[in-house]
Amino acid sequence: MSSAINIQNLGFGYKGQTKQVIPCLDLQVAEGERFGIFGPNGAGKTTLMNIMTGLLPYESGSVQLLGHEIKNHKKKINTLFGFVPQDFSFYHELSPVENMEFFGAWAGLNKMQIVRKTDELLNIMSLQDVRKKAVHTFSGGMKRRVNLAIAVMHEPKILFLDEPTVGVDVQTRYAIIGYLKQLNKEGMTLVYTSHQLKEAEDLCNKVALIDQGAIIANNTLPVLLQEHAQDGLEGLFLNLTGRAYRD
Repeated sequence: MSSAINIQNLGFGYKGQTKQVIPCLDLQVAEGERFGIFGPNGAGKTTLMNIMTGLLPYESGSVQLLGHEIKNHKKKINTLFGFVPQDFSFYHELSPVENMEFFGAWAGLNKMQIVRKTDELLNIMSLQDVRKKAVHTFSGGMKRRVNLAIAVMHEPKILFLDEPTVGVDVQTRYAIIGYLKQLNKEGMTLVYTSHQLKEAEDLCNKVALIDQGAIIANNTLPVLLQEHAQDGLEGLFLNLTGRAYRD
């Protein structure tokens, strides 16, 4: 199976810090996987996510999306992936339609494609009735759905998800996870991180645990649970990363 993401010997540190956040990391994510990355606060997972999405530049090692080295093909890789960040990434004073027109054009879609994808996604997200209302008037769950719709407008091959359901009700979480599974069935690779470990068990078919910038476990969840004699991801997480407070 081909790699959606291939990371070799990645090293990264922030300016002014002597210790690297990621000293030397290898990671492969196959095309079509629903891959979860988990770790305690300060473990390096957010830094890793920002590197994989091109938000943080790296000097040491190699990070490839579908065979394209990120630092050498920035324009190309921007068309390959979508990103649902934890913070809302849209213009609050605009409507869903206006946001999707803007971000669709930014992603290189033509007018017909934008209209088609806007109608399709607003129907899927149950936002047609508020399509022309300012997003700042929306509930948290509705804003999460707008965030997701924008990220998948250009039909990316890889979708990065950072806490995509934080702060939503059970119904919205169920609907979002169901839609993500449908996208995956259609061929989209999902790379997901969250503190919602029960949700992760339902969504991810493979997981990696990261701590102190290193991968400490990487396999399918059933294999990892059997290897470490645990009955769920939460127990596995605590078993491998400890129970002490993390900043």
